[in-house]
Amino acid sequence: MTETPKPSAAPAPSPAMFAARPKPPAAPSAPALPHSDSARFGRVGEDGTVYVQLAEGEERAVGSYPGASPEEALQYFARKYDELFASADLLHQRASVPDVASKDLADGLKTLRVHAQDANVVGDLAALSATLDAIEAEIASKREAESAARAAAKAEAQGVREGIVSQAEAIAAQPLERIQWKTSSETMRALLDTWKELQRGRVRLDKDVEAALWTRFSKARNSFDKARRSHFAELETSRGDARRTKEALVSEAETLAKSTDWAATAGAFKRLMDQWRGAGRAARTEDDALWERFKAAQDAFFHAKDEVVAAEDQEFRANLEVKQALLAEAEKLLPVTDIEATKAALRGIQDRWEAAGKVPRADIERTEKAMRRVEAAVREADERKWKRTNPEVAARANSLATQLQASVAKLEDDLAAATAAGNATKVSDLTAKLAAQKSWLEQAQGGLAEFG
Repeated sequence: MTETPKPSAAPAPSPAMFAARPKPPAAPSAPALPHSDSARFGRVGEDGTVYVQLAEGEERAVGSYPGASPEEALQYFARKYDELFASADLLHQRASVPDVASKDLADGLKTLRVHAQDANVVGDLAALSATLDAIEAEIASKREAESAARAAAKAEAQGVREGIVSQAEAIAAQPLERIQWKTSSETMRALLDTWKELQRGRVRLDKDVEAALWTRFSKARNSFDKARRSHFAELETSRGDARRTKEALVSEAETLAKSTDWAATAGAFKRLMDQWRGAGRAARTEDDALWERFKAAQDAFFHAKDEVVAAEDQEFRANLEVKQALLAEAEKLLPVTDIEATKAALRGIQDRWEAAGKVPRADIERTEKAMRRVEAAVREADERKWKRTNPEVAARANSLATQLQASVAKLEDDLAAATAAGNATKVSDLTAKLAAQKSWLEQAQGGLAEFG
């Protein structure tokens, strides 16, 4: 075979590059081509045939370069090798890039192996073969990683779908009386949108897995939709009942609004309000209109009542001044020193308090509480006196103190005997008991002292 060079630099390797071509006329001013070190793996025979070294000392003819020197011939075939090896090295580098798919690399490797098989080049064919093998190993490793990534992505996608199904089933399983229909409906719609978006994604589940999950999801959605339709049908019925009930309450409130029986009518309005709260809700526009009428009637009554109460409060201010003076007089009775004299004085104050009459509504609680505190203090002082003078209680206290005194005396005798006998264990036990008995005796004597 005869090989002739092209007058310009060689393009990237392609099948046509390695075909035999006739030598074109040399350009008289062509620039010198770079020297290739790959030429050391070849030789030129006496007849001008160029050979490349193979394994174990063998060699193979790759072509000839008529009209060129042996060195020029070797360099020509060596540069063809360098171009082929550069393509292999570039593909090897791309194999280390995570974003490059194994399929793209495999296609490139297939083309390179076609070009490298029995290529008419001079160079380190073993290094080229090793590089191609390394690329193939990289592709195999990348395929495994891609397979693992696909499996992980599929598992993650399945987990997301299962989460959607579980959330839908939880919504459908809620007790009807606790479902927030608006929120739950929006959530269910969002779950369906998410499911559709996942279906459009790149990660696909196995058909049987996706079908089973979709069946569960559809069942939960259908169950929820059925419950929602039933709920709103019942709601529509209950709203009609609520509207009729509230219309009756409004009519009664508008009648009561003209009443001047303040206490009874105020109680009636409280009853109507309780019934209103228990009547449920009508349709929103109807409910709001009915409430405005009800509230207007209620406000009209209480406005009239407040005007009357304000007039009465003005009238009762003189009574307030009297009661404040009586309260100051009562508070001077404290602390109690002579219980009988204090009780007599308090009775007089109480009689005048009742005779003073009503005070303004805003002052009732304050003044009544203050008088009750004085009355409570006098009552407690009276009870303490009774306890101190109660002969039955005094007798029980005296009996307890006597019993404890006897117990303490006996324990002291026992402790002295144990100490004399050198019984350390008994001494320790009796010491603890004696301390407790003495403490109780002190308390009993303190209580007895209260009775004089």
